Amino acid sequence: MSEPIVIFSTAYFPLVGGAEVAMKEITDRLPNEVFHMVTARIRKGLPSTERIGNVEVHRLGFGHPIDKYLLPFFSPWKAWSIQRKVERPIVWALMASFGGFGALFSTWLRPKTRFLLTLQEGDPLDYIDKRVGIFHSVFRQIFHRADRVQAISHFLADWAVRMGARVTPEVIPNGVTIDTFTVALSDSERTSIRSSLGYSAEDYVVITTSRLTLKNGVDDVIRAMPGLPSRVKFLVVGEGEDLVKLQQLIKEMDVGQRVQLLGKKDHAELPKLLAASDVFIRASLSEGLGISFLEAMAVGLPVIATPVGGISDFLKDGETGVFCQPRDPSSIVTAIERLLSDPALVQRLREEGPALVRREYAWDALAERIGSVIASLRV
Repeated sequence: MSEPIVIFSTAYFPLVGGAEVAMKEITDRLPNEVFHMVTARIRKGLPSTERIGNVEVHRLGFGHPIDKYLLPFFSPWKAWSIQRKVERPIVWALMASFGGFGALFSTWLRPKTRFLLTLQEGDPLDYIDKRVGIFHSVFRQIFHRADRVQAISHFLADWAVRMGARVTPEVIPNGVTIDTFTVALSDSERTSIRSSLGYSAEDYVVITTSRLTLKNGVDDVIRAMPGLPSRVKFLVVGEGEDLVKLQQLIKEMDVGQRVQLLGKKDHAELPKLLAASDVFIRASLSEGLGISFLEAMAVGLPVIATPVGGISDFLKDGETGVFCQPRDPSSIVTAIERLLSDPALVQRLREEGPALVRREYAWDALAERIGSVIASLRV
C-alpha cells in the first residue's frame, strides 16, 4: 500500500464547487493511492472525520466560516500526525487558497516534503490578488515551493509561471462524466421537459448553468434579450449572491415572460435540462477552464462563450462553439442570431462538441495522467 498523501483543500463535500468535484473524480480513479484530506469544517454538524470515496476527510475548526482562516495554521500539524512515519511525505494543495497556504506551511514544518499544487481557480486574477493583499509575498511562495504544478488550463499555467513557479506547469484539464452527459431524449421526453418549464416547440431555449455572480455574466444575457426575437427564451439554472439584482434587472428590462430563474438543481438533473434546450451560454468575465461548457458540449448543445481564461483551450469560434464578448450584450445578440440563421453551423457544433469531449476530457484518462504526476514525486 502506498504511503499516505495529504490533500489540503479549503472546503470539501458537501461544500463543493467544480474543484472539489474534480478532486473526487480523480481520487476515486486512483484506488492504489491512500488519500487523506485536511479541510475547514465551516458548517456546524459536519463530522470531524469521514470517508468520502477514496479519501479520508479530516475537518478542522468550529463549524464557522472563520475556520478557513485558521486552516493554514492548524492543517500542517494534522498532516504531520498522519504522515509522521513517512520520510519524504507528499502533500497536495487543491488551489492556491487557504489550503495552499496550509500545504506551504507544512513544507516549512518538514522540509523534505514533496509538494503538488493543482490550480483550479475560476475567479478573476486581479480579484485573487486583492484578496491576498499584504500576504502577496507569502502567496507567491506557494507557487515557488511546489515541486509539481498541475493547471486545468494554459491560462492558469501561465499564471503559475508569472507567480514564480520554478517548474514547468503541466496542463491537465478537468473532465466530464461522459456516460452521465451523453443523453439522447426521445421527442416525447424533450417535449415533456420543455412543457413542464413552460416552453413550446417554437421557443428557442438558451440555457445557462451558472452561479449567480458577476463573473458569470448572467446579467449581460438578460440585457441582450430585448434585442432578440420574442421566441428566444433564457433559462437560468443556479443560485448565488446576485439573485435579487437579477430579479430586479428582469423587471427593469421587462423580460419577465422570457427569462426564467429556475434555481439550483441537482447535478444529476442537468443533462436532461441541457438536452431539452437549444443552446448553452455563459458570458463569463473569467474562467479557470469552464466545465459547464464541456458538459453542454457533451450533451450536443451548441455553446456560446467569451474568449477569456481557459475557455480558449477547447472553444474555437465556428468549430467547437461561438464567441461573444464579455460585458457586451450586443455581441450576445449577434452570437445567438448567428446560430438561429445557420443550421449547418449548428449541426457541425452538435457533432464536434461531443466528439471533442470524448476525445480529450474523459475522466479515466485524465486521472491516469495525474497519477503519473504523483508517481514522479516519488522518484
